[in-house]
Amino acid sequence: MTVFADTSALYALLDAGDANHPAAGRAWTELLERDERVVTTSYVLIETYALLQRRLGVEAVRTFTAAFVPLLDIIWVDAALHEAGLGAVLAARRRDLSLVDCVSFEAMRQRHLNAALAFDPHFRAHGFRPWSGG
Repeated sequence: MTVFADTSALYALLDAGDANHPAAGRAWTELLERDERVVTTSYVLIETYALLQRRLGVEAVRTFTAAFVPLLDIIWVDAALHEAGLGAVLAARRRDLSLVDCVSFEAMRQRHLNAALAFDPHFRAHGFRPWSGG
């Protein structure tokens, strides 16, 4: 199975103070133990790097880059994927739905993925199920 990883989960892995840190750690460990493929987009990486640097500092970025990024398959966002995500943002006309989320949803649909390691409720609202292992 292939699971999509969102910023909400990737950030929670590194921030011990995040309410989702324990759940993120358990899920990540299980994904690795089960040898599941974990994918994300380059936009999620940028968003995660920015949050880590601003909230936890450069060392957290270094740790994420060394310990987690090599285990991810990256979907590099091209012009077509960007435009599809932007179109979804504009069509939704909502402040709380980000371009990063909409690009993620489009990338998941294109690859027929339905499970996400994510704590962002937008994933469920857009028809994706939280990865629960098991």
